[in-house]
Amino acid sequence: MLHPRPGASPGDTFSRRQLVKAGALSAAGALVGATQAVTAQGEKGRKVAPDDRRMSPRRYDKMKKSINLWAFPYPDRMSLEECLQLAKDAGFDGIELNYDLESDLSPKSGTKEFTAIRRMADKIGIEISGLCSFLFWPYPLTSNDAEKRRRGLELAGNIGQAAHDLGVKNVLVVPGAVHIPWRDDHDPVPNDVCERRAREAVGKLAIQAEKLGICLNMENIFFNGFLMTPMEMNSFVDHFGSEHVRVHYDTGNIMLFQHPEHWIPIMGERIQNIHFKEFTKNGTDHSLECFRPLLDGTTNWPAVMDALAAVDYEGFLTFEYFHPYAHYPEALIYQTSDSLDRMLGKLA
Repeated sequence: MLHPRPGASPGDTFSRRQLVKAGALSAAGALVGATQAVTAQGEKGRKVAPDDRRMSPRRYDKMKKSINLWAFPYPDRMSLEECLQLAKDAGFDGIELNYDLESDLSPKSGTKEFTAIRRMADKIGIEISGLCSFLFWPYPLTSNDAEKRRRGLELAGNIGQAAHDLGVKNVLVVPGAVHIPWRDDHDPVPNDVCERRAREAVGKLAIQAEKLGICLNMENIFFNGFLMTPMEMNSFVDHFGSEHVRVHYDTGNIMLFQHPEHWIPIMGERIQNIHFKEFTKNGTDHSLECFRPLLDGTTNWPAVMDALAAVDYEGFLTFEYFHPYAHYPEALIYQTSDSLDRMLGKLA
């Protein structure tokens, strides 16, 4: 309580109280104004207090967003051009395309068709982050069937040539398989035989890759019983002594028994390209159904991102998913783009 000085009138006391109150209100107003200013700065993309409920507090500027064509309803409900345009509209930097026996990217196409696809992508303004294929499973490079090995090597060569014609550097390669649990037409291959055959096949492909200026990136699968640890992957890749034989790292393929953030510092600069495949350990289904939309799984993404930054990874982060949404398929594309923005700390 304020006490009036001797001889002061009640009006004087009231004036002092008003002054104190006015000062308090002024300070409060300044605080609100400062808060609004910080909020306004945040809306304009400037510095705000980090909130890990919203997105990564750390920003990763060297990595780019990509999505695999398998996430789109192609070719049943969307053309290749529509898929590229949708990826661009959703905010992706790149899109990964798939080589098959029946599609725009297949043995039925040649240099003319592939260069046309390249021009289409350039016109839309989206990069092609890589080229991959399911054909390594029906035609494994290490199969006990010599004809399948021959056909697999032929198709892998076709994929490499297509990548060159598309102006794409990254080619995913599955170098071999001890077993393929989801196929009943593949006899198990002894581990040492698998290793020998894989080295022979990739060695032949590496000669072509050097001529074409592309990278053959070995993918870790785990389910195929081959290259089960990062040390084994390093040994396999280093065997060739070529900058054209690198690693395509898939985070989801090892999630059942291992942790993707542990592989990254061990493989380091060998990592040329990446699949961000979400996986959940909460279920018992170990088929393709265990792979989930991005962030709807049990992957420790902050740890993965920090590990990639620590090895100075500067390439694409490609979401791989095999089940386009049956209804409103655009939703998956936009949802994934938003998720990657949050993981990269780049949400607008």
